[in-house]
Amino acid sequence: MQHLDRVYPATLIGKGKLQEIIASRADTPFDVILFDEELRPNQQREIEKAFGGDDVEKSAPSALVKVLDRTALILDIFAQHARTKEGALQVELAQYEYRLPRLTRMWTHLARQAGGAAGRGGTGGVGLRGPGERQLELDRREIRTRIAHLKKQIEEVRVQRREHRRKRKRQGLPVVAIVGYTNAGKSTLLNALSGSDILVGDKLFATLDPTTRRVKLPGGSEALFTDTVGFIQKLPTQLVAAFRATLEEITEADLLLHVLDATHPNAREQARAVEETLKEIGAGDKPMVIALNKMDKSAGDRGLGIRPSVTQDEFERDGKAVRISALKGQGLEELLPLIERNIADEMIELRVRIPYSATELAALFHQRGIITREEFAEEGTIIEGKIATSLVKRFTRYEI
Repeated sequence: MQHLDRVYPATLIGKGKLQEIIASRADTPFDVILFDEELRPNQQREIEKAFGGDDVEKSAPSALVKVLDRTALILDIFAQHARTKEGALQVELAQYEYRLPRLTRMWTHLARQAGGAAGRGGTGGVGLRGPGERQLELDRREIRTRIAHLKKQIEEVRVQRREHRRKRKRQGLPVVAIVGYTNAGKSTLLNALSGSDILVGDKLFATLDPTTRRVKLPGGSEALFTDTVGFIQKLPTQLVAAFRATLEEITEADLLLHVLDATHPNAREQARAVEETLKEIGAGDKPMVIALNKMDKSAGDRGLGIRPSVTQDEFERDGKAVRISALKGQGLEELLPLIERNIADEMIELRVRIPYSATELAALFHQRGIITREEFAEEGTIIEGKIATSLVKRFTRYEI
């Protein structure tokens, strides 16, 4: 840890601290330095040069040190977990956009091999650039071409997702997007709610692609729950841009279900990181329910000294926080009614008389809406309740 009054443009941390790190290698051998900040390409290059990385051909393999920043690490984890075509496309785009401005240092050792007068700096060397410079231009051109191709493919994915969302809206099914910090238990909760077997793992970013499942609510109606990619503090801008097609599932949802690991020592900071990311992608004003997850740890692991690091009162928002254990299925009997009430708050109140010749509309109201009163009259079925905004037009002619 270092507290900086200012960031040093060349090496981020300053020459004194850099020399201290270099000297520490004598006692603690290492070949990787990882910064919990985003390094500019020139900073990454200068730090590697300080470890003898200026001339790759002359440096002994044992002397070389690889310098990574926070973004590079996260992209590497994403690449390991991308299992679908969509996920692979999004990760590859983010990786290329990250690497493009960092290509220069890959060919530094070839830059001086210009030959002839170019090596002496004379005027006769015009056009006789080294193979490193030529290779750099070729690589840049190839990567830009690949980036353009990936963006086109991802745009096709966005169009497909948009069409899926239109179909869902026509069906009138409310959509609940499950959001939260990575490894908070979002996929485990979706499995518990829907009875499915989505891949879960006690690791960062186990889920990259959105997964949607139909869930029956206590009142008999149904909703679609979508599991989304986990958030993290200082989410790299490349990921926000590349995963736009995935993150749109959140911005288009009717309700957000924020899953928070209430036993994590940094739970408050994680909650703030999620809220900041939601604002960044334009979903900060969405209605939200909070599920304080992993409460089985606080109840069952007394010998380990595990306690909730946050309380329900801390996140109480008009009664919109519930303590649960997604793993044990505990607290869901409180969570689902809370979700149903919040979905109902976003619906339109209607009082209609549906003729017996249009029983399919009455069935639709039962399946997609929330009925508070139903009466069978001579002219048809009188229903009072709430229905999704997207379905209101189908009932307008029968309003009373």
